[in-house]
Amino acid sequence: MAQGEVDTKKCGSALVSSLATDLKPRYHFAALEKTYYERLPYRNHVVLQENAQHATRFIALANVGNPEKKKYLYAFSIVPMKLMDAAELVKQPPDVTENPYRKSGKEASTGKQIPAPEEESACQFFFDLNEKQGRKRSSTGRDSKSSPHPKQTRKPPQPPGPCWFCLASPEVEKHLVVNIGTHCYLALAKGGLSDDHVLILPIGHYQSVVELSAEVVEEVEKYKVTLRRFFKSRGKRCVLFERNYKSHHLQLQVIPVPLSSCTTDDIKDAFITQAEQQQIELLEIPEHSDIKQIAQPGAAYFYVELDTGEKLFHRIKKNFPLQFGREVLASEAILNIPDRSDWRQCQVSKEEEEMLARRFRKDFEPFDFTLDD
Repeated sequence: MAQGEVDTKKCGSALVSSLATDLKPRYHFAALEKTYYERLPYRNHVVLQENAQHATRFIALANVGNPEKKKYLYAFSIVPMKLMDAAELVKQPPDVTENPYRKSGKEASTGKQIPAPEEESACQFFFDLNEKQGRKRSSTGRDSKSSPHPKQTRKPPQPPGPCWFCLASPEVEKHLVVNIGTHCYLALAKGGLSDDHVLILPIGHYQSVVELSAEVVEEVEKYKVTLRRFFKSRGKRCVLFERNYKSHHLQLQVIPVPLSSCTTDDIKDAFITQAEQQQIELLEIPEHSDIKQIAQPGAAYFYVELDTGEKLFHRIKKNFPLQFGREVLASEAILNIPDRSDWRQCQVSKEEEEMLARRFRKDFEPFDFTLDD
């Protein structure tokens, strides 16, 4: 090794590496070793296994006025993620490499840990693992079964006041609930577009998909896949949409559309056409992209997900028609029930709701993944 070069095997921080893996910064700067180094950009996802993510560029800078005149400044122009086109954001540079922090297949299968440098103490980051090397962790970063400390299940967030959709709330119309998972539940939509119009809702109080924790997202996706299979077996495709605007609890609307009524392209065209007519900028986003990559927590938005996985997204900046999703699906181009665009005009008696809920539970039972858990 030449004089002045840094031995990368003896420097660095396992904790910072873990943070970089979780936070996925677009740029990561370091200056501790007082030398200039810029590696090739690396990707933050596993190709063909995970949703596409933006790449990260790692740049180490030397100290100001260093005698070797190594680079200590880095000038660049960066556009905020929320202002970027989703497809452009996840576009991979031609020289992109694999993530240097990910475990190799052999390490992942054996549970081998990359040791932290000897001088690094875990407690310097405001927590103490009680062991020099820390507890073993699984590839997801959660405590493994070998951990001496039992894993604590995080309680779902609680609403600041009464909520019609938190499952533990007395305000919930529990007779509409048709299936309950670990983190989510299914309920018939009140005043639904059809008898089998359902909602996927988190059990805890989350306002939007963007704010969901990883385990809740996983179960939402399970419900999506299962409902697609269920409706396909009944000669229908399903359309999902969320309106995170003037709502306090996430309601992922799932509306079945008979295959004989129209094609997926017809549904897509209907949304785009009506959006243009109402001067709503409805953008198509990459099929495998995540809404969390586009919208920040607290941001108002509307998005549609088709049975092909295609997604249409609108960032709500001012006003937005509350019944837009229903209006499009109720239009002549899709379900041809324009008089049912407002849920308040479609309400039925509690007795009929109970009957519809019992029927849905019975029909859905062969597809119910919660029975396997």
